Parts: sequence; C-alpha cells; structure tokens
Amino acid sequence: MRFDLIINGAGLVGASLAVALRASRLSIALVDARAPEFGLGWDTRIYALSPKSQRLLDEIGVWRHLDAARITPVHDMEIFGDTGARLDFSAYAAGVPALAFIVEQNLILRELWESVRRQSNVTLFVPGEPAQLSTDDHTARLTLQDGRTLEGGLIVGADGAQSWVRQHAGLESNFTPYHARGVVANFATEKPHHHRAFQWFREDGILAFLPLPGNMMSMVWSAPDALADELMSLSPEALAERVAAAGGHALGTLQALSAPAAFALRLGRVPQIHAPRVVLIGDAAHVVHPLAGHGVNLGFGDVASLAGILAAAPAWRDVGEPGLLRRHARSRAEEVALMQAGTHLLARLFGAKHAMLSTLRNTGMSLINRSQAARQFLTRIALDT
Repeated sequence: MRFDLIINGAGLVGASLAVALRASRLSIALVDARAPEFGLGWDTRIYALSPKSQRLLDEIGVWRHLDAARITPVHDMEIFGDTGARLDFSAYAAGVPALAFIVEQNLILRELWESVRRQSNVTLFVPGEPAQLSTDDHTARLTLQDGRTLEGGLIVGADGAQSWVRQHAGLESNFTPYHARGVVANFATEKPHHHRAFQWFREDGILAFLPLPGNMMSMVWSAPDALADELMSLSPEALAERVAAAGGHALGTLQALSAPAAFALRLGRVPQIHAPRVVLIGDAAHVVHPLAGHGVNLGFGDVASLAGILAAAPAWRDVGEPGLLRRHARSRAEEVALMQAGTHLLARLFGAKHAMLSTLRNTGMSLINRSQAARQFLTRIALDT
C-alpha cells in the first residue's frame, strides 16, 4: 500500500500532525499498536499548553471542539525557592489572556482521534505494530507484524521516548536519568485557586499545583525515586495531607480525586533527528524535565514546523527530500536546545545540596523577581514555546 506519509505513533503529536495536514494533497498512513481508551472522570495526565500550542490546536480545528468547562487558563504563577525566594508571573502584566491553559491529555486526544477518523486523506492502521523499516533512494517501507507493508516518501517517528523508528533508523540518542519520577494526582481543594499555578523548588524535589476547573487542582511532584516510592504507597487521605503540607496549605486541605501515577524523569538528546526518508518529532526527538511543563509544547512546535514545510512543498517535490528534513531540523534546533539546557540546569541547580549553590539560586530568583524586564523576558520565552 502506497502513501505519501507514514506516521508511526498516534498519540497527541502524531495524531495532531495528521490533522494539521488535513487540507494537504498528502495521503497519510497513521500507525499505532492500539487505539486510546478514554475513561470517565478526570485524567491524571495534565498538560500546561502554551498560547502557541493553543493557537496550533485552534488552527487545525481541534480547540473549538474541546469542552471549555474542562479547560483552565492560568492567569498567575507563583514560584518559590527553597529558602524563601520567589518569582511571580502575571498574564495581565504580560498583556496576554493567559500564561497557559491546563488541559487533560484525553480531552485533546479524543478530539484528535475524532478528526483523523473523519479525514479522507488518512488511513488508520490500528492495531498495527511495526516489524521492519527499510529505505532506498525513492521509498521508505514499514512492514507491520501482520505482514502488511506500507510504502511512502517519508516515515515520521512520533512514537515516544522509546521510539521504535529512531532505533531502527539508526539514529543515536543519549539519555541522562534524573533518578526521580514525576508523581501525578488530582485533588479537590478547600480554597479557590483563582486560576493561579504554584511551584516549589524543595529539598525533596519540585512540586507543582496546576489549576483545574472549580476547586480542583492537578499535582505534579518531581520526586527522588525513594520519595516517589513512598508517595505512591500512601493512602489517599495520607497523600492528600502530605501534598497539602508540602505546598504550605496554599489551597487549604485537599481531598484525593484520583489514584497517583508516576513516570520516570530523564533528559533525552537526539543529536540528529532525521535519516534518509525518516524524521522524528515529539518525545522521539527530545525529552525534557517537566519542571517547565513544556515537553508537549515542544512536540506541538515540531508539528507546526513539519506540517508547514510539507504542506507548502509543491506537488512535484518529494516529501522525503533531505533538504526538507534539514529545513525542519534547523527550524527546531534552537528552541529545543534552549529548553533542554534550561530545564536541565534548573533541575541540577535545585537538586544540589550545597549551601553556596542554595544562596546563589535563591539570590538569582529574588533578583529576577525585582526586575520587570527580566520577568517579561522569561514570560515571552514561555509564551512562544
């Protein structure tokens, strides 16, 4: 079966690339091992979408169909160091409607899947597990476990940090473990959050409260492995008490709304994100510490870049042409490198147990907070990622 584009991985990034190309001339094969399951209740996997990502979802026709009652704009953010220093960011001061939008993963993914199922230029191969990848001067081939062979001009690896496409395309990857896990759970709060997000750089990790609709919030605790094990073992009541205390009872007493989940934290660098007739996007191309909440935003940035380049290419041009892939790689290199370097530096700086470093990092936070220009500069970086 012949296509222009084969996307392996139909999560947020892979599915959004397919939807972004809905009006293009390209025929697309979308491959994934399984279709997503959408449970009832609030998803524990929450994303802080930047305004740039929100605009992408709006441009591809997804945002307007999301349940607005389940989306929370962030108007203010308070960040605290481990010795009293703090940083304050405000959408009002930045002259924007919101610093970010807190949205459940399943809310976005459900609408993306509704869109790709209706797309005339997309063929779903779900379930479909890749078995073999090969390329030549004219064609990329992806053979599935059931024997079906897909041919196309370009294979896109949107298959996550453990990317099968990356491995079988021979692309190098370097991972640095943080020996920590992100523990996530949702809570009902005694006090209203007023669309305010909180983050604490603590001696025992980085704790964030992200506002959800009503008196609810999503907790993300980037905790060392031993603490993560402890948090995961607590009863719902004990976990709620522990999280409330760690956050200085900023939102009063808490009540657990979901069982906690945890995922390993690491930095993932891929020196080259493309090979002949293969390109990587999303976590297959880069993995960052979640302290800035920009992992998925980098993925959506990849989508905007690659979709724009492929859609603009004239009909006679080969979508797997090296020049197109190099153009995409160049367009993404600086933003990805800056976010990886910045989050890695902060994770190491605040994870270090040293009095001089503690003074340095907290003094730096205080100085930035006293400078409106510095805060506006950091806000602009976050808004444009």
